[in-house]
Amino acid sequence: MDDYSFPPSNSDRSHNVSAFPQTQPVPWSEGQGDDWSLQDFLSVLRRRALVVAGVAMAVMATVIINLAFNQKQPEYEGNFRLLVEPVNDDTKMVDIVKDPSLSKSTLDYESQIQVLKSPELMGSVIRQLQILYPEIDYDSLLASLNINRLEETKIIEVSYRSNDPNQVKVVLDRIAKEYLEYSQEKRQTKLRQGIQFVEKQLPFAQNRVDRLQKELQTFRQNYDFINPETQVDLVVNQVRALTEQRQGIDRELAQARANLAILQGKNGQLAALNSSALYQQLIAQVRQLDVQIATESTRFQDDNPTLQSLKEKKESLKPLVLQEAQRVLDTKLAELVNQVQTLEVQSRELAKTEQALELKRKQWPILARKYTELQGKLQIASESLNRFLSTRETLSIQISQTELGWQLLKAPTKPEYPVAASDLKRNFILGLIASILLGIGVALLLEKLDNTYHSASALKDKVKLPLLGNIPFEKQTQKHQNRINLNTLKEKGQQSLLVNNQWEKQVRRHQERTFAQETPLARVPNHLTESITKSTIVSEQDYSNYSTQFLEALRVLYANIQLLRTERQINSMIVSSAMPGDGKSTVAFHLAQIATVMGQRVLLVDANLRQPMIHTLSGLNNLWGLSNLISTNLPIGEVIRQLPSMSKLSTITAGPIPPDPTQLLSSDRMKRLMAEFHNAFDLVIYDAPHLNGLADATLLAPHTDGILMVVKMDKTDASVLDRALDNLKISRLNILGMVGNGQKSNFNSY
Repeated sequence: MDDYSFPPSNSDRSHNVSAFPQTQPVPWSEGQGDDWSLQDFLSVLRRRALVVAGVAMAVMATVIINLAFNQKQPEYEGNFRLLVEPVNDDTKMVDIVKDPSLSKSTLDYESQIQVLKSPELMGSVIRQLQILYPEIDYDSLLASLNINRLEETKIIEVSYRSNDPNQVKVVLDRIAKEYLEYSQEKRQTKLRQGIQFVEKQLPFAQNRVDRLQKELQTFRQNYDFINPETQVDLVVNQVRALTEQRQGIDRELAQARANLAILQGKNGQLAALNSSALYQQLIAQVRQLDVQIATESTRFQDDNPTLQSLKEKKESLKPLVLQEAQRVLDTKLAELVNQVQTLEVQSRELAKTEQALELKRKQWPILARKYTELQGKLQIASESLNRFLSTRETLSIQISQTELGWQLLKAPTKPEYPVAASDLKRNFILGLIASILLGIGVALLLEKLDNTYHSASALKDKVKLPLLGNIPFEKQTQKHQNRINLNTLKEKGQQSLLVNNQWEKQVRRHQERTFAQETPLARVPNHLTESITKSTIVSEQDYSNYSTQFLEALRVLYANIQLLRTERQINSMIVSSAMPGDGKSTVAFHLAQIATVMGQRVLLVDANLRQPMIHTLSGLNNLWGLSNLISTNLPIGEVIRQLPSMSKLSTITAGPIPPDPTQLLSSDRMKRLMAEFHNAFDLVIYDAPHLNGLADATLLAPHTDGILMVVKMDKTDASVLDRALDNLKISRLNILGMVGNGQKSNFNSY
């Protein structure tokens, strides 16, 4: 083994314990949004192909078993159609008393269909059908019976489905007959009940009209009330005529009374006697006799018989004259008294009549109101009677128009061909489609629940950090990893027996020593060095079995790391991950080899003092390593080993696992060792433990150029990665970038 000394280097390499300035941490943030494209969807299907296939096969197996044990018998379906309303209005010749609003269709098809399905209507049908088919009951009949309105027409279609075509024909015939009878008989029940109600109400309406007409007639007769509009003028004219007549009679009465008073006077009597012809005739005879007597007296003496005869005639006429005068006066007086009495009676009668008319005129508003009320009542009663009569005629016309009932447009026929045959093929196709869709759904659900990254592009989109490399899945590394895991289990048991006692002695010997104390680097005894050298078995690394993509990905990773700095190259880095098993050790090991091939002197340090892996990857033993170098005075050259195939690649294994790795990694000696490593080599790569719950990497990172995060595709939990990055952000540690590791499909450049 070569003896390494670590002289100070030039200015660009002069580092000391405190000379590890960190560059500004790379800002990062988790990308937003979960929008999927078609490419993402296809990627999920390829990634979950086994899940989709497994679910689809399980569902298809269930479908096939179900189809095998539940084969469906062929079903037959028949139907008939009923015209439930007239297509054209053929009742225009009898629409004299028909309400125009009745011409519109008022049939509620939904309610009518429910009536047709009702147990009351279907009861007789079921009883008759049970004679031939006892298994039929109301529920089974209704389950196979379908009644629908044919779109917006006036046609109802009734269909029935069964496995027996003869049963279909029998059931539909019976139902069609029942529906036609229902339309001819029971459907008219409402109209006939309406007519019965009208017939019952007509006598009451007629009696009311007759009574009101009689009351109005009696009112007119009693009050001589013909026409309310002309009655007032008639009464006023009568009052005016009576007043004029009474005034004329009063004038005649006054004249008669004046004549009676005159007659009772002397002049009146003379005037009355002068107007009597008989009295005047008698007076004329007396005067003639007086003339004759006077003439004869001149001729004869008083006792002359002629003169005596004339005087006797005169004397005989005097009583007659007096009687006539008395008669004439009595007659005139009687006439005048009678006239006065007659006129007085007429005047009183006219006054009474006038008073009666005046009273009637005063009572007219009351009579007019009563007359109007009687007329209004009579009009209402007459209108009600007319409506009843019109309704009776209308209902009679409607009954006559609906006597034909519904029309059977399409009679039931026996179905010849099944409408639902054995649909094995269709169910198989539907089952296949459903199984595939269910498999895809389960795959999408698992993808939604999966919190890992499946591609470098997804990692780059979600976590805004530089993606320095994308290492594809390599079968060779996987086989090598499996062998490593097996060898590790064996070595742990053997190494724990060989090293445990020695480690405990070293820890007890140095437990009181402070690592801040300056301790000179010294070699271990020659016999120990020789034993380590003899036990070192290094196999030559062969890259012929690795794919070109894998090697090129490592070269791209190395190139991107070197391009991170423009002023100087990356001299040291921590290779870590968020979770264990992400492949950080494998990436660190192969990255160190690629860097060595590129001409750099590389030191690979296994700083994972908990679960070391570098010694297994490189095929070295792990009896002595970094833990011995920190806790003892062992010189650095004693623990550094070179791979025979790569003289510039040096390796320091982890050594025995200490009880407290954090204490060793945080010691001042570790810091001095790191400074010497950085001065002696072009590139120092530290394989550190994972970040989740461990502080080892964060203790080493401040003394390096940064941390290289390894993310295992389809394994690293995104939430754990987020927490690890948050912790690094809080510690203000520099993150060089990320490396996607183990992508199995759709590998491409980033």
